[in-house]
Amino acid sequence: MKQFMVILFGLVIATSLSAQTYAEWCDRALSAIAHDSLPQAEHYIRQALKQDPANSHNALLFSNLGHIQHNQHKYDEALESYNLALGIAPRNVPILLNRAALCMELGKYGQAQADYSLVLDLQPGNREALLMRAYVYRQRNDYHSARADYDTLLKHIPQDFEGRLGLAMLEQKEKRYDASLALLTRMVDEKAEGSSLLTSSQHAVVYVARAGVEKERGNNDRALMDLDEAIRLDASLAEAYLARGQIYLLQKKKDFARQDFERAVALGIPMVEMRGWLEQCK
Repeated sequence: MKQFMVILFGLVIATSLSAQTYAEWCDRALSAIAHDSLPQAEHYIRQALKQDPANSHNALLFSNLGHIQHNQHKYDEALESYNLALGIAPRNVPILLNRAALCMELGKYGQAQADYSLVLDLQPGNREALLMRAYVYRQRNDYHSARADYDTLLKHIPQDFEGRLGLAMLEQKEKRYDASLALLTRMVDEKAEGSSLLTSSQHAVVYVARAGVEKERGNNDRALMDLDEAIRLDASLAEAYLARGQIYLLQKKKDFARQDFERAVALGIPMVEMRGWLEQCK
């Protein structure tokens, strides 16, 4: 919410005395946002836009409107607001990143990739754009381009958690299991050596990732050890229970598998995704 407040406060100060009504609508929107009244804030922003449609600050208003609509799950309207914002300020990096994030959520990977690419033309080292474009490339099996983005990111930020994890998953996708395990084991060992800046929850994610590689190699016992450690580090990590339940199912330990699947559901994995696994435990 703070990002709205800063932008809208700037609008109130910057708006000339001849446009007091525009400023007042912005001020009301600011107050509504501060009180988490997003529908009211949306109304006030629309009134400001109607009051002064040619105001040079409207790109920021449209961007804030898009963010509010996104938070209310009004995705089509949010996308239109971001489009209008970029029609005014086509090279604004924060707005490009906001639209790209929405496009990712909507599965519009082509548009997201285009936005991230433009951001990287403007800011070649932008972390979010590098990470997310690499993810898009990975989803599209363009492993060469994904690797280039991960390499660029890690050149700028060698210890970046998501960058290293993403690269390890890319190695796994390409079935370069030794390389993937080497990356993940290095991240695991940092904790033992006392040199890691990762949290316990992040280490748990690394253990789950390494378990996935071990499972693909047929090393289910090693995978189970990693999943047990992941759960010890972060008992709220639903993915760890799901992965462990799948291995228990392979081992015909249906009672253990069912318990883990039920725990995964309790921790937030939708039942629609788990029903098939639970059926196999009968």
